[in-house]
Amino acid sequence: MKTLNRTSKFFQQVYFWMFLGLILSAVTALIVVSSPALTNLIFSNMLIFIGLIVLELILVVSITGMIHKLPLNMSRTLFLFYSFLNGVTISIILLFYTATSIAVTFFIAASMFGILAIWAFFTDTDISKLGPILFMALIGIIIAMIVNFFLKSSALMYVISVIGVVVFSALTAYDNQRLKQLSIEIKDPKQLPRYSILGALRLYLDFINLFLFLLRLFGKRR
Repeated sequence: MKTLNRTSKFFQQVYFWMFLGLILSAVTALIVVSSPALTNLIFSNMLIFIGLIVLELILVVSITGMIHKLPLNMSRTLFLFYSFLNGVTISIILLFYTATSIAVTFFIAASMFGILAIWAFFTDTDISKLGPILFMALIGIIIAMIVNFFLKSSALMYVISVIGVVVFSALTAYDNQRLKQLSIEIKDPKQLPRYSILGALRLYLDFINLFLFLLRLFGKRR
């Protein structure tokens, strides 16, 4: 019972920060697209946009690799700053897709995410062996997207999006189960808030990417 209560409190913290990050990203995206000056500044200059992407990658690596060293408040600040930057960079989707298709796709992504998270938490099936496979699939998606940046093939983009939905659906289940196990493995309860930020970041990335790949498949362009 004690272990269950600790796991429950851990997941409450994880999802609190994840949802806070999503809300911050959504609000930031809305602010950016509502300002023509900001939109023009960010998306008319490729160097600025690429710089933001690189900064996001640095933040993800920093939080992931230094979570056990960073002060808790610093970890939280970096995560929120990352959520803010991601809101800036993904705001471009609001310019290309209709509000209705974004809302519908968000609902589909949230439903899929919720079902997979619940299943992973309660199932007795061990999916930890999927980790290396999913990592390699993720690397493959990144390489394919870089290649398609130059090819600009709609057919290849469709295939990448389908694979992306599958991979990030699997990652959603995998990360939720891994976080459950992590909450049991960590002996010092004082460390749980620190690792809840890492968990929030992983699930945030799973959800955002699942949503974006679904949007590429089913979203209606303006």
